[in-house]
Amino acid sequence: MAKRREKFAEERTMTTHIQPLTPKQGEYLDALKSSEQVIVLGPAGTGKTYIAGSYGASQLRTGRVSKLVITRPNVPGGRSLGFFPGTMEEKIAPWVVPILDVLRQRLGGGVVDNGLRSGAIEIVPFEVMRGRTFDNAFVILDEAQNTTPAEIKMFLTRLGKDTQVVLNGDISQSDLRETSGLAKVIGIAKRHMLPLPIVEFSLDDIVRSDLCAMWVRAFHQEGVN
Repeated sequence: MAKRREKFAEERTMTTHIQPLTPKQGEYLDALKSSEQVIVLGPAGTGKTYIAGSYGASQLRTGRVSKLVITRPNVPGGRSLGFFPGTMEEKIAPWVVPILDVLRQRLGGGVVDNGLRSGAIEIVPFEVMRGRTFDNAFVILDEAQNTTPAEIKMFLTRLGKDTQVVLNGDISQSDLRETSGLAKVIGIAKRHMLPLPIVEFSLDDIVRSDLCAMWVRAFHQEGVN
């Protein structure tokens, strides 16, 4: 395990061409360069998704991984999802637009569209994830706070060899009535001292825009999560 981590750290020392805008973003990038698994938490507008997508794009572009996997839990099920046309992957696509936008910015629209067709970039709904193994991949779990404990266990046990994963979320935004799987994983990681960096952004780290920061702060002060 130690040798594997050393090899992983050596391979990830490549330049990512991502310039951190805040010290916390720099901490996030350092975690991505040195760790197989990273949890990133915090409010909207702090760059959680942008940095994960940008770093994943660089890994795919340089051949460090052969696949970029995107998933997001708790997409409306039943009839609401059923009304969308296409395959299950096409149905979930509207919910991963933020990451796809970052990939198009970093890789170009043609490369992303070709990657989606070839499977080099894959959108994987939770409904079809069981039984899968993600090898030699960069995996982004967006909105991880909306996984149940059973779902996040299923997700984390899909991770195979030479794979890096980012769990991205904001626990205060959980839509679940039960315990958030992300909160459960953080507790387990701390109790067992797992090698899992947890990067937590605050309201002071919002970089999207002054308007975004203004509203996030106002809602926070009103107690609206």
